[in-house]
Amino acid sequence: MTTASTVADNQSPHTLALAISSRALFDLDEAHQLYESQGLDAYTRYQMQHENDVLKPGIAFGLVKKLLALNERLQREAARAHLSIEVLLLSRNSGDSGLRIFNSIEHYGLNIVRAAFTNGEPPHRYIEAFGADLFLSAHGSDARAALNAGFAAARILPGLAPEAAHAETHSPQLRIAFDGDAVLFSDEAERVSREKGLNEFHASERALAQTPLSGGPFKNVLQSLQRIQAAYPAGESPIRTALVTARSAPAHKRVILTLRDWNIRIDEALFLGGRDKAPFLQAFGADIFFDDQSKYVTSAASQRIVSGHVEHGVANPQS
Repeated sequence: MTTASTVADNQSPHTLALAISSRALFDLDEAHQLYESQGLDAYTRYQMQHENDVLKPGIAFGLVKKLLALNERLQREAARAHLSIEVLLLSRNSGDSGLRIFNSIEHYGLNIVRAAFTNGEPPHRYIEAFGADLFLSAHGSDARAALNAGFAAARILPGLAPEAAHAETHSPQLRIAFDGDAVLFSDEAERVSREKGLNEFHASERALAQTPLSGGPFKNVLQSLQRIQAAYPAGESPIRTALVTARSAPAHKRVILTLRDWNIRIDEALFLGGRDKAPFLQAFGADIFFDDQSKYVTSAASQRIVSGHVEHGVANPQS
C-alpha cells in the first residue's frame, strides 16, 4: 500500500525561498531618517540604544506571516513534507544594529533563522548563496542591482497606512498577482508598443501568436509557486495566482499560449486594456502585486495593496 509519507519520500525536495530587507519587514522609518540626516554611526547608536524596543510591522509583514503559516501547514501534511517555504533576511544593517531586528523577529514569533547583515554594502551578493527565489527590498538601488544580476527582485512601495499591511486579510489563501510583460515575460513585446505604437504592437502580437514569449525575471518565481500548487487537488491549493495585464484582445492569445508552452497554470488572467489595475487587485484580494510600471504599483500601493516595483525592461531605462 502506498501511504502519504511514502509519496512524500519519493518526491524531490523543493523550497520556495524569499529574501527580504529589514525595512520591508519592519517599520524602520524613524531610524532611517536619522541615518539620512546624521549618518551611519548615529543610526547604529540609536538601534543599539533601542535594541529591546520592538519594531512595528512593516509593509510586507503580513505577506511574511502568510508565507510562514503556509510553511507550517506544508510541514504538518505528510504528503507535502518535501515542500517548504523559507524567509530569510538580507539587511544593510551591521550585526550590532541588526540585533534589534532579530529581537523583533523573536517577539513576533517569526520563523526566520538565516540572515546576512552587510553593514551598508549591497546585500544582493548573497541571494545566490542562500538559494533565494525572490528578493524584496525597500531600497530601490538594491532591488535594481539584484535584477541586473539576474535575480527576481522588487522594490516594495510604502502604502498609505503601513500599519494596515499586517492586518488579517479576508482569505487565508496566499494570493499573488503579476503583470506580464517585463515581469513574467521579457519586455520584447512592450518594446514594440513603445517604439512603434499600439497598432503595430497588436499586429506584431497577432503575427507572433504561436511564438512563445521569452521568460522575464519572475518566470522562475511563478514556476516555484506552481510546484507547491501542484501538490494539492484542484480547487484546494493554499496559493492562488493571477496575471493582471494592460493587454487586451487580440494580444491575449500569445500570453495564454506562452504559459501553455511553459506548462505553467495561472489561476486567473485579467486583460484590462490599459485600465487602472488597483480595483481589480482589490477584487482579487492580492497579498502582493508585481509590475514594471510605476503608475500601476503606485496606484495599487495607494489603495493599501502591497506592491513591488520590478524596475526592469524598457519602462525603466535607468535600470
